[in-house]
Order: sequence, then structure tokens, then C-alpha cells
Amino acid sequence: MKMTEVNNAVEPSVAEGDVRLLIKRKDEIEEQIQAYYDMLQTEGVGIDGPLVDGEGFPRADVDLYKVRSARHSISCLQNDHKAVMVEIEEALHKLHATARVREGKDETKMEATGQTVSLSSPFALVDAVTQGSPAFQAGLRVGDEIMEFGSVKTQNFRNLRDIASVVQHSEGKSLRVGVLRNGQEVHLSLTPQHWSGRGLLGCNIVPLHR
Repeated sequence: MKMTEVNNAVEPSVAEGDVRLLIKRKDEIEEQIQAYYDMLQTEGVGIDGPLVDGEGFPRADVDLYKVRSARHSISCLQNDHKAVMVEIEEALHKLHATARVREGKDETKMEATGQTVSLSSPFALVDAVTQGSPAFQAGLRVGDEIMEFGSVKTQNFRNLRDIASVVQHSEGKSLRVGVLRNGQEVHLSLTPQHWSGRGLLGCNIVPLHR
């Protein structure tokens, strides 16, 4: 009985379907946030534009209730987005832990036949990708765990400045990017370049602590 309890305690209970559901929820939240942003732009105030005129009176050309309601909704949705991103990262960690156990067994089998397998561990996580950006066009997605970014690999990664340096020195040049996505290894070609948004990539990358 005790052995059963121990096994249950260490066995990950996350399936790929669970991760897909979380990512779907994340996409739905991002769509809602974008809809509110678009509405605020239509109103001509944006997320932080003034709601009073030069004399301090409420603007007559703006639906104040509608704008305040949209800004409040965006704030709440951004909190929901942060929460679901944490859930996605935790779920991916558990899923990849299961994959590494299987890969370890396969590696042992291959070594027994005289073959070796080189497995790289992810060192960074993509937690935001802007639609239409170079990162989006290259196929990079939220939740991707980076194993290779140009010359930056697991073995030589120190901090995010390594990736920033590669990006700055590779403007207009294609970079090989390797990621883990839903337990699958995916290789992409990403070209850092200026676009309508900020930076050269249009995505946010954070260190992956294990």
C-alpha cells in the first residue's frame, strides 16, 4: 500500500490534451484583450489616454462608462492571462518530465547497441508572441521551450543577454531556433527584423528555471 502511494505521488498526471486546453484558454483571453484594445483605439483614447479635456471636464466625445469598463476588463483579463501562463508552464514541465523519462530509456537502449543520443534541455520559455511579428511569422508560439537560439545552446546559455546579443548581431539574417512544443522537438527559422511593433522579434522570452 505504501509503495502504491509513493508511485502515485511522483507520477505526473498531465496529458497533452490538458496542455492544449490551457493554451486554448490562453488564446481566448488574448483575443478578448485584443478586442477591448481595438475598441479603445476606436474611441480614440487607448489604454491610458486622458478622459478629461484641457479644462479638467469629462470629455464629451468619449463614452466614459464604456472606456472605463473596457480598461477594467483588460486589467482583469491580464491577471487571468498571467495565471494561465503559470499553469501552462507547470503543465509543460510535468509533460516534459514524462518525455525525458521515456527518452532516457530509449537512450539506454541505443547505447547498448553502440549508438548515442544527445538530448538538450530547454533553457528559456516563450511567454508572449505578438501576431504579425517576425516571431509569429516564423512559427514561434507561447509555451515553446527554447533549446537552441542561433549560437546559444543549453551548454553555453548564461542569461537572456546571450539571446539579446545574438538578435542584435543577426538583424536580417536567418537564425535556427529549436524548441520543445507539447513534448515534440520543433526547429524553426527566425529572422530578426524591424516591423510595426517593438524590437526585432515581437515576442517575450523568460529564463526557464528547473
